[in-house]
Amino acid sequence: MKISGSIYSDKKRPLKEVIEDLAAHQIEMLHVDCNDDLAVFEDIKNIRTWCSLPIDLHIISSDPDKFFPFLIENPVEYITFQYEPLSSALKIPSEITGRKGIAITTNTSIEIFEEYTSFDFLLVMATVPGQSGGIFDKHNFTKVRQFRKAYPSKSIHVDGGVNGEISFILRNMGVSTSVSGSYLFNGPSIGHALMNLTKREMESQIKIEDFMTPIDEAPVIAWKNCSTQSILETVENGNLGFCLIVDEADQLMGLVSSADIRKALLRKIKNPGAIEPEDLINKNPMKIEGSSTVHLLLQFIKACPIPLMYLPVVDHNNTTLGIIHFTNLIKGEL
Repeated sequence: MKISGSIYSDKKRPLKEVIEDLAAHQIEMLHVDCNDDLAVFEDIKNIRTWCSLPIDLHIISSDPDKFFPFLIENPVEYITFQYEPLSSALKIPSEITGRKGIAITTNTSIEIFEEYTSFDFLLVMATVPGQSGGIFDKHNFTKVRQFRKAYPSKSIHVDGGVNGEISFILRNMGVSTSVSGSYLFNGPSIGHALMNLTKREMESQIKIEDFMTPIDEAPVIAWKNCSTQSILETVENGNLGFCLIVDEADQLMGLVSSADIRKALLRKIKNPGAIEPEDLINKNPMKIEGSSTVHLLLQFIKACPIPLMYLPVVDHNNTTLGIIHFTNLIKGEL
């Protein structure tokens, strides 16, 4: 996952010093917030003389058209428009280059992206746009998950309240870029903050049930409806390489993965028509409680003797809550 440093979050130093510090620490891009102010392009011109880092411009305006001539004259690598102030759909001139995104706040549905399917990415504002130092709203985990499912080929950027713990979760969910402002500048150093944003181990307070794929969004089949065909169809249609098996009370009865299907086929390769549901279902899969933290999840994964791609999530009564899977992790690193 790339880190985009929010350049105006450091109020104590001159802009040139901030930019040079970020460049020295090899930040991937520079996030430039623009709250309806054309003067931002003077800063962009200066930045171009100070470093060659990609510019990630976020425009908040009810009149975005006035920015178009300046964007043509001063092209940036990433340009995002905030959705909520817009009075009509954006019509961006073809002369404006760079990857384009639309930004939405926590209360705005991802359904608005249907107007912008030609755009490259969605920016999820997890705090108030243009304000630094806010707390990440956990409802945005659902928004990220829904968008990843609806638009698998599009990128996801997240801005607001991202610390080391949130960063780990977002990487696992396939987020490609995280904007960081106050977290970068309020710590001992930018280098220290970057290490926390990219490390693979941290203390955690967020629970797995806060960001898992809930059962109503996961590939699930009822035990009483299990047949070889229904299991294979559920795995295939789920597009994740597995399905959960539950009883009428959502008690976890097992899991079927692509590996389980392969093993069953190898056992009965001479008579594949004889494969029964019992041949496919792993009745004792690894699982974890939804009340566990990210830190406990990492400890669990490290202690597991085999690589994990899917991990059912249950409560203390073995009722199925959802699943954690790691199929999106690679997307967050591209």
